[in-house]
Amino acid sequence: MKNILLTGAARGLGLAIAERLAASGEYRVIGIGRTLSDEYLSLMDSNASLSFYSFDLNDLDEISGLVSSITSDYGALYGVVNNAGIGLDGVLATQHNSEISRVLRVNLEAAILMTKYGCRSMLRHRTGRIVNISSIIASTGFSGLAAYAASKAGLEGFTRSLSRELGRARITVNCVAPGYMETDMTTGLDDAKMASIRRRAPLGLPLVEDAAGAVAYLLSEDAARVTGTILTVDGGSTA
Repeated sequence: MKNILLTGAARGLGLAIAERLAASGEYRVIGIGRTLSDEYLSLMDSNASLSFYSFDLNDLDEISGLVSSITSDYGALYGVVNNAGIGLDGVLATQHNSEISRVLRVNLEAAILMTKYGCRSMLRHRTGRIVNISSIIASTGFSGLAAYAASKAGLEGFTRSLSRELGRARITVNCVAPGYMETDMTTGLDDAKMASIRRRAPLGLPLVEDAAGAVAYLLSEDAARVTGTILTVDGGSTA
């Protein structure tokens, strides 16, 4: 089985990705999250190809050791899916500096470091997949999400450059950019904002299963010649 390291695995989109990959029978999903949710635990009970490591991505200096422990336990990684992210809604002028730093640290710095250490075993085997979860906010912008948008735009620039760096080793690097999905991250938005968001998507807001399907495609052999791209899953809101 191919080892996939998945951050933010315990709930929301991460949980949907874990479920989709584990059901394929092709992957061993190594989930990372701050706490093990009941839903992920239930998946583990029903499918032996899932495991979980409790880890706070704010601890940037500990990411190297985490990846070393995972590869020691399970062997080389085939894929890294950087899904973990936080979005703190607020006007930049009044947002606390610590909140801005936290968003950039978890959404961007942690993903870069997870990829740095995760791709080392891929380089040795000259094959692999890296999938970063961005957002349409990286290109459209949204009032109250300036720091979040900056972190996701940075992730897309990172993806494009790294795809050139790792392509010679047959490692692909891509982004999935979902539109708004009604997950834990969007529950903090007020009703008026969510109503406006829903009106912009002619197909309706995407489900987490839709974005999980895009991740599964980018991990598959069908996407062996796809790299440096941003795959948008937004119900048509940016068409």
